[in-house]
Amino acid sequence: MEAIGQFIPLILIFAIMYFLLIRPQQKKLQQHQAMVAALRRGDQVVTQGGLIGKVNKVVDDGEVIVELGEGMKVRVVRSTIAQVLNKTEPADG
Repeated sequence: MEAIGQFIPLILIFAIMYFLLIRPQQKKLQQHQAMVAALRRGDQVVTQGGLIGKVNKVVDDGEVIVELGEGMKVRVVRSTIAQVLNKTEPADG
């Protein structure tokens, strides 16, 4: 019975770590993956490097082409998109 009593604090510490650290990180990761999956042409985005541009073309699941300035287009890995500033409205019709 004493052996189980010694493991209770360890179990409590793990439970606290799970609810305070692991679970919020998993939620944040899922939100980021959903944001990246919903990227579409015309969205204004910020990369992790701090570059602000507009999505010009969604190439495939792994990358997009972002226009940083007039005539300046770069290929960006989707997972490096940090934030979407302005979402475009879906086209009707």
